[in-house]
Amino acid sequence: MKKHLLLLLSTLLVAQGALAENPDQMLVANSNMETDADGDQWPDGWPKLKAGGSWEQEEGNRFLRLRSTEPGAMIMLYREINIPDGVEAIEVAFRQRITGLKLGKQAWFDARIMMEFMSADRQKVSPGPKVPNSRKDTEGWVEKSVSFPVSEGAKILKFMPSLFNVEAGVWDLDDIVVRAVDPAPVKAEAEAATAAHAEKKAAEAAKRRAKAAAALEKNGSLIANGDFETPNKAGDFADGWGKTSSTTSWGEEDGNRFLRLVSPEPDKMVMVYRTYDIPAGAQALELTWRQRVSGLKKGKMPWFDARFLFEFMDASGKKLANKPGPSYTQRDTAGWVEKSTRFLVPEEAVTLVMMPSLFQVAAGTFDIDDLKLVPADPAPILAARAERKKIEAARNVPLEAPDKAKWPPMLKVVGNRLHDPSGKEVWLQGVNAGGLETLPHDKQVVKSVVVAIDDWKSNCVRLPMNETFWYGKSPYQKDGGQSYREMIDQIVTLAANRGAYLVLDLHRFRAPKPEHAEFWKDAAARYKDHPAVLFDLFNEPHGISWEVWRNGGFVGTKEGNDESAFLTEEEKKKNQGFESVGMQGLVDAVRSTGAKNIVIAGGVFWCNDLTGIVNGYALEDKTGNGIMYSWHTYHWHPGWVRVIPVAEKHPIFLGEVGADVQKMGFIPDADQEDPYTFVPDMLGFIQKYRINWTGWCLHPKASPRMLVDWNYTPTPFWGQFAKDALGGKQFEMKKMR
Repeated sequence: MKKHLLLLLSTLLVAQGALAENPDQMLVANSNMETDADGDQWPDGWPKLKAGGSWEQEEGNRFLRLRSTEPGAMIMLYREINIPDGVEAIEVAFRQRITGLKLGKQAWFDARIMMEFMSADRQKVSPGPKVPNSRKDTEGWVEKSVSFPVSEGAKILKFMPSLFNVEAGVWDLDDIVVRAVDPAPVKAEAEAATAAHAEKKAAEAAKRRAKAAAALEKNGSLIANGDFETPNKAGDFADGWGKTSSTTSWGEEDGNRFLRLVSPEPDKMVMVYRTYDIPAGAQALELTWRQRVSGLKKGKMPWFDARFLFEFMDASGKKLANKPGPSYTQRDTAGWVEKSTRFLVPEEAVTLVMMPSLFQVAAGTFDIDDLKLVPADPAPILAARAERKKIEAARNVPLEAPDKAKWPPMLKVVGNRLHDPSGKEVWLQGVNAGGLETLPHDKQVVKSVVVAIDDWKSNCVRLPMNETFWYGKSPYQKDGGQSYREMIDQIVTLAANRGAYLVLDLHRFRAPKPEHAEFWKDAAARYKDHPAVLFDLFNEPHGISWEVWRNGGFVGTKEGNDESAFLTEEEKKKNQGFESVGMQGLVDAVRSTGAKNIVIAGGVFWCNDLTGIVNGYALEDKTGNGIMYSWHTYHWHPGWVRVIPVAEKHPIFLGEVGADVQKMGFIPDADQEDPYTFVPDMLGFIQKYRINWTGWCLHPKASPRMLVDWNYTPTPFWGQFAKDALGGKQFEMKKMR
């Protein structure tokens, strides 16, 4: 501290001579408020206030008065002052008189001169000037001043004397002088003050870190009473967690205590705010807890759900830009579940802010228990981050111009097979590249298409997508869907340039709606007669009769188990109580554009039943290159034999097939066959009957998973078998299902 004071003193002595040679430069005129040349009853050069301002006179002296008009009102005089080139420091001096001041609801709601710097293009420049403020009445007129360096790039000083949301008060201002001054002493003072402040904050931070380390050693966690068992003094809530309210309560079940957050009304933010200081040397933190989510209905935006939000603050309480990502849940849990998250700690972080929240949901209850926060090894987090960066860099696929010489030939249905123009049979085999059906900006899909063709030897890729993203109606989109459509254009070209086919899959459920017919008119016109593009009209019809499937009609309430398990209840409700256009309506929509591309139509019962096709419900295609019928089957579906009569008359497209060691929660465990028996037999069935197929799914999280990770490592129970089959390995069907 002493060395900083000595530096300031020596700088001030040197500056005295400089000031004598360079007189002060005034930046505002009429600083004493006396001149009114235009006779408008207001001092020249000073802007009028919208309310609460007056030009007063006492004993021949003129001054400005700011008066609070009502509690909480902002009374402000706004003026912009140009900063001439070469000005490096400014002094603001003024006289003031304050009477009847009552502060507002916040600590900074007082009498203050707010100031900011702006650049020539009117952008805010930091750091800003000091803010002189007063929090109590003065004894008559008093003089005040403040000096500050001009930040680099600053060309305008926003000058705003304000009664800042005070409850009451009168603020008189006179002799407001704004002038350029010698920068040396100002900068020296600022540097000394900054250094002193930093030393003080560092000392405070050290004490807080030491206290946090002691608490960790004592409790085994930085969170006190994280199990919510200890009551407060009143005995009506968990100690250290606030108090009962309309949104938070202290739950109890079977002798166990927990924190409960409840949404009282749609769109309301329900949050518990807690801060925890971090011990010195902690480079990473791990938070573990148990949670139970029930009755959750997401809010208006996709991220309005049940989540833990986090922030870091430095020693001064300033929020850091570097903060952990949220841990979120978007659907009800099956009772209590364990959760954890780990994150790195920035070097300047002293405090972690933790905010369990029902983030503007429509409804829901969020129960939380057994919170534990401890330092963690940063190495695995750094390794995972490096791996993500590696994958991110690897997933970038350069744009390619269409090279028609490499495109595959246009296909046509001939009997129960696909032929090219020369009459040669083409057998489509490949994978689903999932992602664009759930997120409009998943660029990993682009990489997946290339890997599927180049590395996995697919000659066909099915691309799930949806019309909402196509038209840019997602909250994530701001461009009307242009980037989404362009990404699909890019994928089409990448597949075609590699001689492969791309199946555009409208990944929707239940039954076709009028908006789906309109989508196909748009998409079919865009890819009309593109030799590499096929149209999978509607992903998984279910809960409808064959009559409605073909010709359309009213779609009512669906009963029974729903295999479209990843849809929310609200999304499922949207799939009932409407008039369907039927699958024939979608075929007609495509053909109305003149497009001849092969269309693919999935059967009923989530596309698992095709029996109606050979029982009077086959679709009609008078002007196109024909129809393939889509079949989906997984390791809980019996009845492979039922597809054989259809396959004898029509080409079959097994658009989704697969098996997973991870049990699907919506299907009884006993009904789910072991992948190691199902997959080889299914591949043998596909090869025996030469069924066109694309496995689900080339994604490490979309079950049945073909991938372990985004390095495209195949899962041993499904992905490796599929990759082998695509590479030419033959499988024997030992048992028909």
